[in-house]
Amino acid sequence: MVQDMFDPEFYMGVYETVDPNTKARVLHFGKYRDIAECGPQQEVDLNSNQSVTLERQTLYCVPVPGESAWVKETHARASQARVSPSTSYMPCRHKRSFEEDEDMDMQPHKQKEQLPAGSSVCSTAQASGESKRLERTAPSGQQRPSPLDLNFPLPGEKGPACLVKVYENWDCFKVNDILEVYGILSVDPALSVMNEERDGSFSLVDPMTCVDTTEEQRVHSPPASLVPRLHALLAHKLDHSNPLLPVSLQGGEEAKNYAASFASELPAVRAELLGFLTHMLLGDSLAAEYLILHLISTVYARRDVMPLGKFTLNLSGCPHNSNYTEHVYHIIQQLVPSSYRLCMTLHNMNSLRFIPKKDYAANRLVSGVLQLGRNTSLFVDETVLEQGQLDTTGVQNITALGNLITWQKVDYDFNYHRMEFPCNINVLITSEGRSLLPSDFQVPLQPQTVPPNTDEYLTNLQAALPPSLLNKFRVYLTLLKTMEYHISDEVTKAVEDDFVEMRKDDPQSISAEDFHRMLVVARLLSLSVGQATLSWERWLRAKQLEVLRTSRTEQQKCVNGNEP
Repeated sequence: MVQDMFDPEFYMGVYETVDPNTKARVLHFGKYRDIAECGPQQEVDLNSNQSVTLERQTLYCVPVPGESAWVKETHARASQARVSPSTSYMPCRHKRSFEEDEDMDMQPHKQKEQLPAGSSVCSTAQASGESKRLERTAPSGQQRPSPLDLNFPLPGEKGPACLVKVYENWDCFKVNDILEVYGILSVDPALSVMNEERDGSFSLVDPMTCVDTTEEQRVHSPPASLVPRLHALLAHKLDHSNPLLPVSLQGGEEAKNYAASFASELPAVRAELLGFLTHMLLGDSLAAEYLILHLISTVYARRDVMPLGKFTLNLSGCPHNSNYTEHVYHIIQQLVPSSYRLCMTLHNMNSLRFIPKKDYAANRLVSGVLQLGRNTSLFVDETVLEQGQLDTTGVQNITALGNLITWQKVDYDFNYHRMEFPCNINVLITSEGRSLLPSDFQVPLQPQTVPPNTDEYLTNLQAALPPSLLNKFRVYLTLLKTMEYHISDEVTKAVEDDFVEMRKDDPQSISAEDFHRMLVVARLLSLSVGQATLSWERWLRAKQLEVLRTSRTEQQKCVNGNEP
């Protein structure tokens, strides 16, 4: 995922080297390189009239936030299946382990000694990059720099970050896009040597004449052993991150054939999924119906500021002093490509950074919890709420979470102003009573079975699911997010007449907002069985579900008395 976009970088697209002894000149191309190609006894002629300066864009990419373990494992298996040993290439050295890289980082003089005598190291970057590596040991009397922060949005995340160098059409990429990149990997140890040498010379430069700060140099040019460079040959934005489906589901013969082959299985897979989720929700089939609609929902369009298609679900009535919500999250984590469980403890609300913020000293976007990829499932657990007071950060975090749910946007903090970044995140809220946060649909949980050991029951439920059926669930939930949907003129007229009829006897019985919710349910209900258009039967079923849900909600209000 694109976490940040650095300033454009100028590099030597064409440069000329000269041999001081023979005066022989050689023309080189600098594209897809970090280090200029200089042989022994050669120097780059910076004053050559053959030199051409070009521009490239640097994207700072991190692993998809909250990516599920099954997605990583599927990608790993596919990569191993594609790789075959070369019969024409003989490696000249063994790859160093990460520990060896760490040792080399701490003792840069060893790298310098390993360079051939007379060789020169030149960077192809001329402006905004490739300097100031992280120092592992500080000279006496100087403060040791803090460890390199890879700037992952979610706490506890692991994985490789990468600087992707894009050479063309970079205007089509935005922050938070999920990309697939094919390119040339650059982890040249010479980068480390060059950065160490620049460290020494950087302190001699007049601060008034230096454009980049020390912190910016350090952040934008991390050690290549920790943050490798990838020079993009081909890069494109992904519609989804499910490795079980074709990369693109919009058009294309492969995508059409795949969707057509799976279409006949949709009703059967839905029935199996409904049964599985009903067991997970302790026999509550109505809650399972709404959970399916939530899992296949996505923002498909925007009208002014209103996102269309969002389906924030609040499952209330969840037990407080148990691991039930944690088990529910782990099951959902097995179904979706990316997810995150946000526990609304007082400590998390007051200490976590939800909103990304611009750091002008380092010239980078400092990530926040709400910087998530498209169609990430955000599981908000309110059952862990506790007594206490929110500080300023906590209030801001709650406000940001409410704006995300209502408007599907996050206001990034640029110190002097806020900038809206639209998003598409599925939010599921579990709570004891009605959620403190806004939601589109509240379904009070009504368990029909009470197992003696809920933890063991849910663990066994997940273990009993065959892997083949689990993969069908994963394909089903992703595929339906991409399906087109429309309503015919005849059904539109019939639905409008039905709305007028419902309001005839009592205009207060149903509002325009209630009618909108019914249309949302009807749309997702149709898609859930593979129907791209609304039928009269699906409309009646949507009305029935809404009647059951609202009656249950009203009943819950009467029981609790203090709910709004």
